Amino acid sequence: MSRQVSTEVAGLLFDNDGVLVSSIASVNRCWKLWAAHYGIPNADQVKLAHGTRAIEMMLALKPDVDTVEGLRLIEDIEIADVADIEVLPGVRSLLASLPSERWAIVSSATRRLLLARLEAAKLPLPHWIVSADDVVNGKPHPEPYLRGAELIHIAPADCLVVEDAPSGVHAGKAAGCRVLGVVGTDTAEELLAAGADWAVASLEHVRVETSANGLKLTFDTI
Repeated sequence: MSRQVSTEVAGLLFDNDGVLVSSIASVNRCWKLWAAHYGIPNADQVKLAHGTRAIEMMLALKPDVDTVEGLRLIEDIEIADVADIEVLPGVRSLLASLPSERWAIVSSATRRLLLARLEAAKLPLPHWIVSADDVVNGKPHPEPYLRGAELIHIAPADCLVVEDAPSGVHAGKAAGCRVLGVVGTDTAEELLAAGADWAVASLEHVRVETSANGLKLTFDTI
């Protein structure tokens, strides 16, 4: 049952793919090409753990792969496949309403791929980015969101993580943040079961008011 929620935070940490931009079709196409290149059986039906870094997905599909070569290949394939990347509903207006020092993108993509997708979507570059290249441990480990909170100089407990995948929800909660799930890659039930505090249909349902002390968010849950 839908209800309206208001909460105050000091900063926002956004996942990118599935939260700010729609890239799921590209991701699926590219990983099927990657799997076919390495001769993985049933390459056109590979199952992906969305929200995790390429290296974890790669090792799950082919444990003996040359990681340097494999990562370079999937990055090149994905960067060449950004033609249908789209901004998700409500994203432009929400980002435009935020003070630049109070938000960051925390993505499982490499920095090069992340920047290519933001450019394709014509979204502004944030001051602060945490990419797969910036951490030792990817989601669901808390390191990416702890790093994001550190970059914006806000305690994790005062940050709201915005995520679309259970692995990211786990990472945000393990970092000590509250988590808002965005439906798309996974259902509201799956995001809430992973530990999300709330779930919304899209960021179109999130409104922000700024103050000297932080951000007041109001949103309609599902």
